[in-house]
Amino acid sequence: MLSSITFHIPQKLAIRLRPLENQLPRILEMGLRELNAVAQPGFEGAAEVLEFLASLPTPKEIVALRPSKALQARISTLLEKNRTEGLTPDEEQEWEQYHYLEHLVRIAKAKAYLKLKKAS
Repeated sequence: MLSSITFHIPQKLAIRLRPLENQLPRILEMGLRELNAVAQPGFEGAAEVLEFLASLPTPKEIVALRPSKALQARISTLLEKNRTEGLTPDEEQEWEQYHYLEHLVRIAKAKAYLKLKKAS
């Protein structure tokens, strides 16, 4: 079932969207997914890392990857809270997301090291 809605957007945005008119439902869906994801705890730090990896960095750039200060601060806060008073269910889920993200980064770094080793 299709619905029709009308909304007003700035002229500059309208100019950019005009060639993509057939793709507007997809663009809106992707934008809504991103907005929903950003609202979830822990996504901001994960987004930084995933966007970096999506940029197809060189093996040297992957090896040099470190968490941002904000991400490191959040991880430290969760570690401290877990040690002193325990995490809420939402914080536990956020911690699990960071844990999985760390796993992915370790895999990327291991593969980058192998590529660098083969190249030398």
